Amino acid sequence: MLTINVNVMLAAVTFRGGGVDHYLLWGVFATLLCAGVGTILQALRFGRVGTGYCVLAGTSAIFVPVSTTALASGGPALLATLVMAAALLQMAISTRLSLVRRLLTPAVTGTVIMLATVSVMPALAGLLNQVPADAPLAAAPVCALVTVALIVGVGLKGNAVLRLWAPVIGVAGGAVAGALFGIYDTQRVAEAPWVGMSVVDWPGLDLAFGAEFWALLPAFAFISLVAVTRSIGTIVATQRMSWSRPRAVDFRAVQGGIAAEGAGNLLAGLTGGAPNTAYPISSSVIELTGVAARRVGVAAGAILILVACAPKALAVVIAIPNPVVAAAIGVVLVMVFVVGLRQVMREGLDYSTGLIVGVSFWIGVGFQAQLIFPDIVGNFAGGLFGNGMVAGGATAILLTLAVNLTQPRSGRFVGRAEAAELANIQAFLAAFAARRHWDDAMQHRLAAAAEEALTAVLGSETTENEDGDGARQARRLQLTVRGAGDGATLELVTAVAGEENLQDRIALLGEEPAGEAMRDVPLRLLRHLASSVRHQQFHNADVLTVQVDGPRR
Repeated sequence: MLTINVNVMLAAVTFRGGGVDHYLLWGVFATLLCAGVGTILQALRFGRVGTGYCVLAGTSAIFVPVSTTALASGGPALLATLVMAAALLQMAISTRLSLVRRLLTPAVTGTVIMLATVSVMPALAGLLNQVPADAPLAAAPVCALVTVALIVGVGLKGNAVLRLWAPVIGVAGGAVAGALFGIYDTQRVAEAPWVGMSVVDWPGLDLAFGAEFWALLPAFAFISLVAVTRSIGTIVATQRMSWSRPRAVDFRAVQGGIAAEGAGNLLAGLTGGAPNTAYPISSSVIELTGVAARRVGVAAGAILILVACAPKALAVVIAIPNPVVAAAIGVVLVMVFVVGLRQVMREGLDYSTGLIVGVSFWIGVGFQAQLIFPDIVGNFAGGLFGNGMVAGGATAILLTLAVNLTQPRSGRFVGRAEAAELANIQAFLAAFAARRHWDDAMQHRLAAAAEEALTAVLGSETTENEDGDGARQARRLQLTVRGAGDGATLELVTAVAGEENLQDRIALLGEEPAGEAMRDVPLRLLRHLASSVRHQQFHNADVLTVQVDGPRR
């Protein structure tokens, strides 16, 4: 219900704002259709497309300004072409996500998720007071209060079964209160047909690639990058909420989620709908209800598609008073903010990370509230940076890039992922330690950590990495080492070796069967030598990051 309301509201704002009211009904239908297909893609995970998690898809407020500009400049055909171009960019990013892993960090994605709530709050504040002119003065506040009280009350005090229904109970209670005040639009429901859709001429694609297309393409590309950043944070948070036991993030699922988002936007361009993205409310609803099953995502996508083709059902949801919708979404967004904050804190909050998050967040808030040079910001890039998520996200990305570029010089070794390279690796590390003037104890500790890390990576390879003669095929290895205070950070990058995540295996040490103990000896030694081990698995790369602290004095 929340997703349908948000999709309908934002699609209506987009197409009405672009001056194409005659296209509104088809635009809403196409937007809901693409949201349903995108949600199903996310849940089912076809090959490398989709997350395999319950991630809801739908249109986003960050696309509204550029979409309305495109509609005003060239109509639905120009918007469709730009949406497809943005979709191709998203799909390209999904294939090489490992290359931007140092840029789109948990601090960046968590900050963007927190700012997503800030950028939507002004619109929700407007909806809280949108009631018919002849409605009683108390209608809006009472309906909103009933909705919030029911959702929060059931969420805090309800049993496991009732918590599953907290959002629905809150919206239903608010709608009943609205009906008592006479602000539930029953006439809309009565007049809507049961089945059908509003058919207009398909807008087609603007393949002339005129001046309007090239003028708006950079804005769409940047907004798509911000959307990808938010989606990464959303998918990571959803993964963490979906398992009762903590486990390492599977970045292959993140890549699949970005690819599914791009596929959904390709469909949006072809059908003439508004662009879609992953909704941050996915993780907060999972936390509230405790339900993370993929079949729920499939059901949600199917309902979106059915509602798009069933005007009567769509009217039942659209008729819910705006104060009820705003209050329900507001409660969910509060939890979204907490999810983003947890993501920032999960990887540790040192001085530089805290500065990046704090500066980026408050710049985003300041730009969103038009407190920072409003005249300049309003006229720059068509007002693009008037959106707090865009301004804050760009700030976080630029600050993270600046930190990466100013880090101490690192050493790099390129060879083959095989045991025979160990002597060359130790010689490389010895030379690096000598340049850093580290003592023998630190040099030996670093060499031992590298040996156990390489052994663990080689031991995780599966039979899929063997040729016809049964011999393991050596893979390319890139080893990077950089100083970090009195310690060092080792990063081993290879092609994908296996399905097991070494970070999860380290967390489970001591719980494996007796027969598995010998296989985990390198991991036990690595856990002793390293202060932290992080394993990131991508479709095209396998990254093991090991933090080695200096010997205690």
